[in-house]
Amino acid sequence: MKILLPILVLLTGAVGAYAIVANRPTLDIQPSKAEPPLVSVVQAEPRSVRLNVRSQGVVMPRDEIDWVAEVAGKVVRLNPDFVAGGFFEAGEELVGLDPRDYDQAIVAAEAGLAEAKRRLAQEQAEAEQARSEWQALGEGEPSPLILHEPQLAEARAKLKAAEAELAKARLKRSRCELRAPFAGRVSAKHVGLGQYVQSGEKLARVYATDVAEVRLPVSTDQLAYLDLDLMRRNGARAGPKVVLTADLGGAEQHWEGHIVRSEAEVDDATGLLHLVAEVREPYGRKYAQPLLAGLFVKAEIEGRERSGVFVLPLGAVNASQESLVVDADLHLHVRRLTVLRTEADRVLIGAGLAAGENVVTGGVQVPVEGMTVRLEAEGSKPEAGSKVLSSGF
Repeated sequence: MKILLPILVLLTGAVGAYAIVANRPTLDIQPSKAEPPLVSVVQAEPRSVRLNVRSQGVVMPRDEIDWVAEVAGKVVRLNPDFVAGGFFEAGEELVGLDPRDYDQAIVAAEAGLAEAKRRLAQEQAEAEQARSEWQALGEGEPSPLILHEPQLAEARAKLKAAEAELAKARLKRSRCELRAPFAGRVSAKHVGLGQYVQSGEKLARVYATDVAEVRLPVSTDQLAYLDLDLMRRNGARAGPKVVLTADLGGAEQHWEGHIVRSEAEVDDATGLLHLVAEVREPYGRKYAQPLLAGLFVKAEIEGRERSGVFVLPLGAVNASQESLVVDADLHLHVRRLTVLRTEADRVLIGAGLAAGENVVTGGVQVPVEGMTVRLEAEGSKPEAGSKVLSSGF
């Protein structure tokens, strides 16, 4: 009996377990149906776009010279503004030299002129007397020597030389007052009060303030965006408008100018051509801050206007110049585009799209040609410039 009881319990459990398994309910398993991916799009619309060109450079004066003394002498006067950074007007005296030696030279030249005049008058009188005597006593035509013609020619030549000597002495005297050749600014000063300077010695480095220039390097590809008739012989005098920008005085400042010329040749080392922008009156009151020489500036050159351009966010075009386009049946397609150029936050497309087409800007991780997608509601599109296609397709 003790042996049968455990066996009976095991049999009862086995029968119960079988009954449970045999009578369990069946599950109706349905395969899951994945929804198409939700994508954001922008509608392609052609428009007119001005293809400006960006560059950068350093401001330089158009005219800058080493200002030198034209005569020798001791410096006896200095203009208070004749210092590094000082401004001056055209014709303003900046340096004065001791003129006494030159005053004495003028006196000597005046004496020489008086002597030459006296000598000419004497020769004229002697020539007149000789002619009268010949007419009274001689026969035939008198020789030039008898009429004192060579003596008269010599006296007249010496008079001209004396006049030139006086003019030269006065010119040297005037050069003791060293006056500015133009309105400008002192870059560097090389002379001091009491110093003796020689003719041709450098007094200062000065530059004109009426015009500033900036050399702007551009690639040969960028030249296609610019109207540069001035590069031709006898072309236009003024080229495209330029806006220069720099941080100055605690704020972003702007100055306006024009491209006035290009340099003679493309740099064979870099492949760049330098355009020269000109800004007139860089120190004028029309600007909040002056355009200082030596200032680093960014430049935006006005380019040609082109119509029929599609503007897409930066992330809507991959490195292979392809975009994803959704057709009317909500099918996805890879489209090859013609990219005009890529900017900081947008891509300009010249061909490859039609007006009204939906271009994907985000939502597709692994794009497959012909796959079905859903479109996000309008107004939920990402902003231009955001990197929205994470796969880079």
